[in-house]
Amino acid sequence: MPARTSHTAAQALRIGGITPLTTIDFPGRLAAVVFCQGCPWRCDYCHNAGLLDAAAPAPHRWSEVEQLLHTRRGLLDGVVFSGGEPTLQAALPDALARVRALGFATGLHTAGMYPERLQALLPLLDWVGLDIKGPLAHYDAITRTPGSGDRAWESLRCVHASGVDYECRTTWHAGLFDTAALQALAEDLAAQGVRQWVLQECSTPASVPWARTAPPTQWPLPTSLRCA
Repeated sequence: MPARTSHTAAQALRIGGITPLTTIDFPGRLAAVVFCQGCPWRCDYCHNAGLLDAAAPAPHRWSEVEQLLHTRRGLLDGVVFSGGEPTLQAALPDALARVRALGFATGLHTAGMYPERLQALLPLLDWVGLDIKGPLAHYDAITRTPGSGDRAWESLRCVHASGVDYECRTTWHAGLFDTAALQALAEDLAAQGVRQWVLQECSTPASVPWARTAPPTQWPLPTSLRCA
């Protein structure tokens, strides 16, 4: 018989998708993923473009998440809130609290666009995957949003100071910024104290002008990007 869910603030969470099991989105844990709708940034390479519109009808309800978790006790370790941008939604704190009350660890994928909200969420989180789009000078062009870089790097400082486990991730294409800028980014992250940084290859339609830039003859290897 499905678990009954009382009305809570979490019921207002706009959910664009649910993945019942992932082994790659929450390091070291078997997890479910809740994809939250809405994101104010417009990165050309977004792999979840269908979630950008916060006003689009939500195909899932919070009750589905709780019902899934009630049936996965002992099988799942945690739940990751991804997106879109989860911190856009006021219902997220209650959703995190309810997941924890059910005995699951909590993870968050965020681009760090709301540092004050992220700061308030950190006591409810076991892990954060923070997207760092690139060097500060390139941020506005990547996100198509003025002032976005300052907010993301402030979020990095908040997460690092909190002691919550985290990693930074950067999606890179030579058309976004060159290898010299990538090296400088690695040095900037190291200076901030980052010790876990994932560099992701960018896959995007050729119709995007910068994507036509020829890739480097070889990717920069960890030996040249290692955070010392």
